[in-house]
Amino acid sequence: MPHSRIRVKDAAALLGVSDDTVRRWIDSGAVPAEKDDAGRKVIDGADLARFARANASPPPDPTGTESSARNRLVGLVTKVTSDLVMSEVEMQCGPFTIVSLMSTESVRTLGLEPGSIAVAVVKATTVIVEAS
Repeated sequence: MPHSRIRVKDAAALLGVSDDTVRRWIDSGAVPAEKDDAGRKVIDGADLARFARANASPPPDPTGTESSARNRLVGLVTKVTSDLVMSEVEMQCGPFTIVSLMSTESVRTLGLEPGSIAVAVVKATTVIVEAS
């Protein structure tokens, strides 16, 4: 199966940067690109994946905790909805919204409130991957 060819605007959306940033990376040679049949710059999906992996730099982990979990997402708590027993905590981790359900006691113990910086650790036995 051939690799996908990704347009600059789509690459920018995937990497969370502006179109201009992707164009600067192309112009500097950091990201290889070619032109499609319409004359637009496109990036080979495998090349973009290599670039994304090599240049990924997660925000600093405020906890300084060592963990075996690879899926640690540093983010900003944006909403906490609590009742007497349970709470729903929403976090913005880059372009992703993470929602966690936990005890209200845990929310109090961790000091979670809108504006707090926290780390969402995702450890799942089922991960669904969809492709178009």
